[in-house]
Amino acid sequence: MTSGEIAFEQAYLTDLHERVDALREQAAAREATDFWRGELARLASVEDGLCFGRLDLRDGSRVYIGRLGLFEDDEPLLLDWRAPAARPFYTATAVDPHGVRRRRRITTRGRTVVALDDELLDAETGGDDLVGEGALLAALTADRTGRMHEIVTTLQAEQDRIVRDEHHGVLVVQGGPGTGKTAVALHRLAYLLYTRPQLRTRGVLVLGPSRVFLDYIGQVLPGLGEHTVVTATLSELWPGSPAEWVESAEVKGRADMADRVAAAVHAKVRVPDEAVEVGFEQQVLRLEPRACRRAVESARERGLPYNQAKLVFDQEIVDRLASDLADRMESVVLTESGEAIDGGSADGRLSAADLRALAAAGVVVDFDFEGPRQVLDDTDRAGLRAALLADTGVRRVLDGLWPPLTAEQAITDLLGTPVRSTADLPLLDEAAAVLGEHGVTTFGHVVVDEAQELSAMDWRMVVRRCPTRSMTVVGDLAQTGSAAGATGWAEVLRPHVGECWRLAQLTVNYRTPAEIMAATGDLFAAHHPDLRPPRSVRSTGEPPWRMRTTHAELARVVADLAASHDDGSLAIIAPPEHRDRLAAVLPATVPPDLTAPIVLLTPGEAKGLEFDSVLIADPAAILRAGPLGHNDLYVAMTRPTRHLGLIHPGPCPPALAALTPQPLPT
Repeated sequence: MTSGEIAFEQAYLTDLHERVDALREQAAAREATDFWRGELARLASVEDGLCFGRLDLRDGSRVYIGRLGLFEDDEPLLLDWRAPAARPFYTATAVDPHGVRRRRRITTRGRTVVALDDELLDAETGGDDLVGEGALLAALTADRTGRMHEIVTTLQAEQDRIVRDEHHGVLVVQGGPGTGKTAVALHRLAYLLYTRPQLRTRGVLVLGPSRVFLDYIGQVLPGLGEHTVVTATLSELWPGSPAEWVESAEVKGRADMADRVAAAVHAKVRVPDEAVEVGFEQQVLRLEPRACRRAVESARERGLPYNQAKLVFDQEIVDRLASDLADRMESVVLTESGEAIDGGSADGRLSAADLRALAAAGVVVDFDFEGPRQVLDDTDRAGLRAALLADTGVRRVLDGLWPPLTAEQAITDLLGTPVRSTADLPLLDEAAAVLGEHGVTTFGHVVVDEAQELSAMDWRMVVRRCPTRSMTVVGDLAQTGSAAGATGWAEVLRPHVGECWRLAQLTVNYRTPAEIMAATGDLFAAHHPDLRPPRSVRSTGEPPWRMRTTHAELARVVADLAASHDDGSLAIIAPPEHRDRLAAVLPATVPPDLTAPIVLLTPGEAKGLEFDSVLIADPAAILRAGPLGHNDLYVAMTRPTRHLGLIHPGPCPPALAALTPQPLPT
């Protein structure tokens, strides 16, 4: 029976692949434009897992579900998983089957059907033809490869509701370890690109906590047929920032830093207490404080950024100087012979300084006329203003009153030290916005992962790049590691979007076994009494363990345990103070290669990642590393899918005392 069912599905899958091959040939024959190159990439990306599901409906019809839609005339041969008609594949239950009799998950390797998994949803129709053992369980227990995979074949109803949420503002996805919040956010992005195609032209951005993390999730969207997404870390939003920058003081992330940056920039403008003398072509003009003050007020009333407002200020001052100089020249009225009736030089003509000023302005005094006349017309006055504005001495005075400024200069002056930390980047971005120094790339939708780590200033940096305020925000308040990070979603979002945000909860932990979650119970309850940890759906029967050693022997013990490990991927998670010692004795690279069998990480680097097994070196040092060390330890403990061990030099931290003690390796 099973072999016959597999043969049936294999024939159908082969037909689907032949149709996709034909579409690829047509796309390849088209002109090499960005659209057709993108279409070729999309068709290539669905090669693996083209069709992964089938719905048998009570009315006798049958629907196949896959990574893209294929049609013959108007009849669907394969429904895109994002299409409304495909939704029962994820939401139908025995209580509410949505007209579905049987749900079949089809597992393929390349173009070959290798397994089927059937689930009967309508008992009244019988189920003698069911096959398979559970696709979700197989996915949960499979070895980790160092790369996140899409979960389009195993999305659960709770996850699917969030994926298809049509909220146009900010959707916050709060979920504990193992709930699939990152995958859900990426699938929601793919769904929005399907239902709101205008986003493809406006651009979408995925922000992650590190480049290691972005590499880890890098195959998810291409696997869903999406190749037009920009990925970046916060530091990469500011061009040219060094990768080695580290976090700085918590105070830099506070919201009031925006006011301090703006005040520091605007304080550069100076209104003199006394008149300023301005030299121009051997003449001396006087600039009164009252005129400077009026020019400053006029420039600021426009609401322009600092450097654009400076242009208004410069023009106002030059207009004042040009008017004074023109008035001085216009007090000279010439006769037919060029003699001055009033004013002028001692010999009755324009002074040499006047003539130089006129020449600098491109004004030619023509004495071939009848009767007295004024020296300057409108064109002459415009030339005089341009000459003043281009004059080096005049520019020196203007720049002394309203200095030109760069973002880096502004922040260096504010901090008293050169910019050199990740926490300085939002300050640079804020200063650039106040200065009008650069335009930022804007996006139609932004996904922010590990969003609990963003400071108030980080949020200003992100929101500046999403004028539509359309975002999917993913995080867990129990995993906040940054002292400047979030303690509540409302406090970080309301200043930017008011009430145009909504909270969605993920409550089921698919990754972390119940035994490991139980081991974090005391730690979690002590620090997050108002939060509920996610519920684990599976158990391994292998409780976490702890092992006592000494500081001197820590690296050797970790190395011995790592050398004996042969069950899938292994992460060694340790505080930064132990990185060099452990790197010297472990076959692990720095920066980490997540596809390697053994990986060395800090708790911050481990955020959002998962491994078959985890060894935590010196949990007490993680706890005391900062005010939120307990959250960092919680993150470290919830990374494994199978095994967890903790090696503690000296006494065990009280929150971990219930773990099973193990003897040192011999």
